[in-house]
Amino acid sequence: QVRLVESGGGSVPAGGSLRPSCKVSGYTASSYCIGWFRQAPGKEREGVAAIRTGSDSPYYANSVKGRFTIAQDNAKKIAYLQMNSLKPDDTAMYYCAAGVGVRLVLDPDEYNSWGQGTQVTVSS
Repeated sequence: QVRLVESGGGSVPAGGSLRPSCKVSGYTASSYCIGWFRQAPGKEREGVAAIRTGSDSPYYANSVKGRFTIAQDNAKKIAYLQMNSLKPDDTAMYYCAAGVGVRLVLDPDEYNSWGQGTQVTVSS
């Protein structure tokens, strides 16, 4: 059974940093894609960053390029999202997701396994 568990969210002032992590377990595929998504109240879920296991080529939404970095520890099956220079607009519930055969890596519909989410709140 696939399970994704996020942790590491929190509340920070604007300009601060957070590093949520996502522990993946039960995934039998040797290669899959990990994505980070966020959803603010009243808004659609949007892709933030993604990376394929074993790859050094991450993908980012324009809104976070230069501020967020996605990384993975393949041995531990943990993905991280380093978030720097946080803005109040980054406030949302952040989810990690995993999928096989993902083509549009920032499209939430491409993923079939999701974590429960971790809240990120940035105050002005």
